[in-house]
Amino acid sequence: MPLIRHDQLASALRAGLRGPYTVFGDELLLVMESVDAIRAAATQAGYGGRELHQVERGFDWQVLLAQTRERSLFGERKLVELRIPGGKPGRDGAAALAELARETDGDALVLVLLPRLDSAAQKSEWFSSLSGQGTAVRVDSVEPAQLGAWMRQRLQQRGLQLPAGAAGQACLELLVARTEGNLLAAHQEVEKLALLVEPGELDPEQVEQLVQGAARYNVFRLGETVLAADSARLLRMLEGLQGEGVAPVLAHWSLAEELRAWLRVRQGLDAGESFASLARANRIWGPKEKLLARVLPNLGQPLLEGLLLRAAACDRAIKGQRPAALPHEPWEAVRQLALAMAQAVAPMRGVGALGPRLVLI
Repeated sequence: MPLIRHDQLASALRAGLRGPYTVFGDELLLVMESVDAIRAAATQAGYGGRELHQVERGFDWQVLLAQTRERSLFGERKLVELRIPGGKPGRDGAAALAELARETDGDALVLVLLPRLDSAAQKSEWFSSLSGQGTAVRVDSVEPAQLGAWMRQRLQQRGLQLPAGAAGQACLELLVARTEGNLLAAHQEVEKLALLVEPGELDPEQVEQLVQGAARYNVFRLGETVLAADSARLLRMLEGLQGEGVAPVLAHWSLAEELRAWLRVRQGLDAGESFASLARANRIWGPKEKLLARVLPNLGQPLLEGLLLRAAACDRAIKGQRPAALPHEPWEAVRQLALAMAQAVAPMRGVGALGPRLVLI
């Protein structure tokens, strides 16, 4: 299969799985969306297991080959994810990747994650083997000049249309200015509007109020307060937001976005990337950057994934689906999620009257 762009992946997956998959690029949001799409398709196709390998100094490629070829006693098929942060597998790695590409055993589906590759790397034998036998997905960066069109398309995918003429252009320019050319921030603005606005044509005045007025309610300071493990201030903020009529779905969204950013940073660090570059990519700076750097030793991937499951239960509570894990009253569910996050970043300090048993994950 020829090289495809990330926006062509969905249609390629609908036509059936063709591995190994190679996803490469530096636009973190789009890379993760592509990876999530492949994971979902693999799960639907019966690949129930998942193995993660990270290439670092001393990585044993023969162990990877052996584990990929290993058959489950119960016939379970698995997705094998291989992350190569540096983009250069070396001589042994190049030979192993070429060998993996030639093998067509259906028990293991291989997914290789790489940063942006130059033309020489894309012409290498190992990359040609992966892309020739399977599917290579190129994730291109969205340049600042393209951001407006990208946001318009994402809004349409969410059932939101910009007004015609000058009003719609002014609305789009406001959104682009708000995101400062950052794709992740643009995605967050689109998701926020999709949560708070009914599908259909956007009202420019309402968009302006939501974009400009968000800081008045301090919704986007929740993450900083959580990282400081200041549970008393956190509860005051949530009470104030509730009293001012802020929708609980917005507070939940803000907290869930924080968790997703923490997990992206944790995964990047575990893959050998620098904290500074990960913080910039995820729009984490100022006091929040310093706080996150301090608490990251307490935030392993299993803990963060557990908190995201709790956030999903909170989302169901807000939608009236009455999950067993959280209170069914929306704001109380949001409060418990926020306190669980605060406890996770400082487990030895506790979070007030609820004590150290709050995190039930």
